[in-house]
Order: sequence, then structure tokens, then C-alpha cells
Amino acid sequence: MSHYFPLIVGFIGLLFVLSLILKLIKKPSGNTEMKEIASSIHRGSLAFLKQEYKIMFVFVVIVALVLTFLKGIDYPVTLAFLAGAFLSTIAGNLGMQVATRGNVRTAWAAKYSTTKALKIALSSGTIMGLSVVSLGILGITALYLIFDNPQIIYGFGFGASSIALFARVGGGIYTKSADIGADLVGKIEKNIPEDDPRNPAVIADNVGDNVGDVAGMGADLFESYVDSIIAAMVLGVALISTVPQSVIFPLLIASVGVISSIFGYLFINILKRGKPQHLLNSGIFGAAGLTMVFSFMLTRHFEISLNYFWPIVVGLVSGLIIGLSTEYFTSSRFKPTKSIVTSSKAGAATNIIEGLSIGMLSTFVPVLIISIAIALSYSLAGLYGIAMAAVGMLSTLGITLATDSYGPVVDNAAGIAEMAHLGDKVRHRTESLDAVGNTTAAIGKGFAVGSAALTALVLTISYARIVNLETLNLLDPKVMIGLFLGGLLPFLFCSFTLKAVGKSALSIVEEVRRQFREIKGLLEGKAKPDYERCVSISTNAALKQMIFPSLLSIASPIVVGIFLGPAALGGLLSGAIVTGFLLAIMMANSGGAWDNAKKYIEEGHCGGKGSDCHKAAIIGDTVGDPFKDTSGPSLNILIKLMSIIALIIAPLL
Repeated sequence: MSHYFPLIVGFIGLLFVLSLILKLIKKPSGNTEMKEIASSIHRGSLAFLKQEYKIMFVFVVIVALVLTFLKGIDYPVTLAFLAGAFLSTIAGNLGMQVATRGNVRTAWAAKYSTTKALKIALSSGTIMGLSVVSLGILGITALYLIFDNPQIIYGFGFGASSIALFARVGGGIYTKSADIGADLVGKIEKNIPEDDPRNPAVIADNVGDNVGDVAGMGADLFESYVDSIIAAMVLGVALISTVPQSVIFPLLIASVGVISSIFGYLFINILKRGKPQHLLNSGIFGAAGLTMVFSFMLTRHFEISLNYFWPIVVGLVSGLIIGLSTEYFTSSRFKPTKSIVTSSKAGAATNIIEGLSIGMLSTFVPVLIISIAIALSYSLAGLYGIAMAAVGMLSTLGITLATDSYGPVVDNAAGIAEMAHLGDKVRHRTESLDAVGNTTAAIGKGFAVGSAALTALVLTISYARIVNLETLNLLDPKVMIGLFLGGLLPFLFCSFTLKAVGKSALSIVEEVRRQFREIKGLLEGKAKPDYERCVSISTNAALKQMIFPSLLSIASPIVVGIFLGPAALGGLLSGAIVTGFLLAIMMANSGGAWDNAKKYIEEGHCGGKGSDCHKAAIIGDTVGDPFKDTSGPSLNILIKLMSIIALIIAPLL
């Protein structure tokens, strides 16, 4: 019965998702103008995904053919790869479809109260969160029941990771090029509000929130979630003689996490009032507490030693602490972000210096917590304990991803409120929710990168075992070369993705300037801009620029493994984990703090909108945009994808 419990929970999760979708579409979607704006955003999002999926389809087919004819790799690995790619695509697409319908309903609900708007946006995010975890559990469980070999399921993780990388990089380039282009010309040069309908890039900007921060993020965290479970299941094989349930145990813990996430969502909805951040945090903490209780009950039921329970608690608590640390460094309620506001008085240069400083400082707590988590988990249950800590950290992904996906929905709602002229009160309410969304998004990225470090570590150790690599000898020049190359890769990857955003943003800036220059009466509001042109430019630029960094990530471990050997590849993975983890945290937190500093000024502090302080903060925010939404979050995919590829090619080495 225990083997079928995850399947049952997965179907329950999808049924709950269906009920939320039916409830959401019954909510009023506002007036005719709002519906037209929302329809434009929806069409633009679908157009981008359609083009992106064409490229990803070609990649998936080529890789599937290579895996099929490669000696040493069984055909079930190819089937698992295809299943992972397919379900990852479905998870991201479903979230985007819902977000582009929830945004306009959130904007309309903001006419009546902030709490009503928050709960509609949260329901949209919950659909995304529960879809990801439910599909992940169903896919892994089905493959395990069919093949009875968790080693094969690494192919599932490879498929999910591949789609996640393309979706995150492509969507991230799109969303930030449009956002930066809209801000630099609209806010700085023309001094018009954010999301002003006169801005030709405003629709492209709102489309970007969906393709990058919803579809891309959904595929990203689907990959994080399934990789952590698969790694723990594979390590559990070695414990079957002493712990019979060790292989299925990670899936059982993930299943109770899904149930706890549903209760967390319901708990937030029961609460009638409260500050948005406190409401969302109550759901996350409540789900974490329930997961601990249910995990303990499972441990007792199967008569498993508590040494295998405590790493789950370590992972959950570590994730919460990393989340709270992220909130401290990115929320405008606390000193770090306020210090960026203060530094903006001297101009954009000091704003950027302060933001970089805060991002670098913010790495201290996560690294300390992950180090403690590794030490405690290993002392309790060895490598399996570390893997279970990663599962524990992501077990409540259903609700943490819900609060993360909520952010792009309220961001879109704020844009629709501005474009549809719903008034200052509605705009203020949606902006306040958007500021919270920046923090929840940063917290979500903290969870993702923290679990990525643990999961990538376990995957790397699993690789070392397969190729009989007992230690990494630092006196071996090949290992040292691998370490340096691994440390270099995250920097190269970020360089290419940042450059891609810069080039794409330049194209948008030039187009927006052209339209303001050539369309008579546009700035006065007497003419309508050509929104579709900016959407098209962002789409083509993003799809073109995403290919090289994605291929770099996939090719690097293969080239190093074949030409320098297994030990060098072990060094490559180790170096990439360390620098990738640190860079991801620094970039995510700097970007979140810059964004919230700008929003804090827009609330009326430090001179408010249009002041010199505000203009400096806008520059800082534009620097932070690709940090937090393109390069930073893509790094946690990078370090896990490289580890998965190493495992796939290990038999060949």
C-alpha cells in the first residue's frame, strides 16, 4: 500500500488544483478595457512559449535519439528522460495559463480590498505550486512502479533539468529585457509611471512576468523537487537490508508535504485579515509544522529509526531559516534594503555599491546553515541523511512555490490597474502586494538554491561511487584543472546570460525611443503604441540568446569527462557547486533588495516618485533585474544539470 500512497496523493493534489481553477475562473474579470489588456498579455505569453517549445522539442528529440543509441545506457532511461521533459513542460505551461487569468481577477478584487486581491493571487500561485509537486510525485512513482529501479529515474531528472534550463534562461532573458527597456525609457527618459499604457514595452514587460517568473520558475522548481527525491531514492537502495522502506521513504515524505501544503493554503484563506507577508508566512510555517508531525508518524508506522527522521527536520528548519534570512536582506521592512534607499540619495553609483555589498553579505547565513545541515544530517544517517535533508527542505514546495508564483500575478495586476486607469487606491493596493511578492520570490529562490546545493552534493557523491572515485586528490593536476573549470563555469554562464539581457534590452530601448519619436501624440496619450512590435523583439532576442549558455551547461561535463577523465569531472562538479551556490544567493538577494528599495521610495519615502533618489533606485533595480530573475535562479539548475549529466555518462567513463 505504501508504494501506491504517493500516487493517491498526487491525484488528490491535481483534483484540488482542478477545484481551484474552476473557482478562479468564476471570479469577475473586470471591465472591457481590463479584459482586452489581459487578453494581450495572455496572447503574448502563449506566442513566446510556442516558439520556445519548438526549440526545446528539437533538443529533446536529439537527446532522446543519442541516449537510445548510446552503448551502456538502457532504453528505460530514454523513456524516463522523455517523461521528465514532458511533465516539466506541462507544469510550467499550466502555471502560465492560470497566471494570465488570475492577474486581471486580482486587479479587479483590489477595488474592494487588499486581502481579497491577495487570496485570488495566492490561489493562482497555489495552482502552480500543487501542479508542480503533484506531477513530480506521479511521474517518479509511476516510473518506479514500472521499472523497479530508481537508478533509471535519473533520466527523469535529466529531462526535467533540460527543460528547466531552457525555460528559465529563455524566459529570464525575455522578461528582463522587456522590463529594463520599459523602465529606462519610460521612467527615466519620459518620466511616466511604471506600466503606463503610453509605454510601447508595457505589454511585453507584463508578458515577461509570466514566461519568466511563472512558466520558467515552474519548470525550474519542478526540476529541483524531483532531483532531490530521486537522489534520496537511489541512495536508499543501499539501505534496503536494514531499512526496507528506504527507497520509497523520500516519496512518502514528499507526499505528506503535498497534504501539508494544501492545509497551509486553507489556513491562509481562513485568516480574515493581517499583513500580507504575515499571512503568507503563516501558511509556510503551518505547512512545515504539519510535515514534521506527519513525517514523525510515518517513521513510527514503518518502525524506522528516528535517525532517518531528524534529517527531514534539519532540512525543513534549514529552509525556513534561509527563507527568513532572505526576507531580512530583501524586505523594505528591514535595515539592509533601507540602507540602499539611503545610499540612493548620492546617486545610482552608491545605490549599486550598497546593493552588491548586501548581496555578498547575505551569503553568510545560507552557507553557514547548509554547512550545519550537512554535518548534522551526515552524522545521523550518512549520505542518505543529506539526501533526506534536501527532500525535507523541498517537501513543502507546494505552498512555498505558491507564495513565489503569487508575485508575478500581483505584478501583472498592478500593471493592469495602471493601464486600465482603476485609480490610485487600487494601484496602491496592488503595488503593496507586489512589494511582498518580491520578497516571497526571493524566499522561494533561497529555498531552491539551498536544496540545489544539497541535492547537487548528493548527486556528485553518487557519481563518484559509480566511477569508483573514493577521494578527490588535490595533488592530481587533472582534479585541480576540474576544480578551476567548475568554479569558472557559473561566472561564464552569468556573463553570457547578463550580456544576453543587455543586448535584448538595447533592442527594446531603441524601439521604444523610435515609437515615441515617430508616433505623433503618443506621449500626450492621443495615439496608441505598437505593443506587438516590442513583444516580437523580446521573443526573438530571448530565443536566440538562450541557446549558447544552455548548450555550454550541457556540453561542459561531457567534454571534461571524456577528455580529462572521471576525477577531473568530479573536480568540475565540486567547483561548480561552491561558486554556483554563492553566486546564486548573492544575485537573488541583491536583485530583490534593489527592487524593494525602489518600491519603498515609490511609497513616498526619500522624495517619492520622480525624485533624484527614485531615479537612482530605478537604475539599481534595472541592474538587479537580470541578477534575480535570469542569471541567479538559472545557476541552481546549472549545478544540478551538470551532476545529472555526469551520472548519465558515468557508465561510459
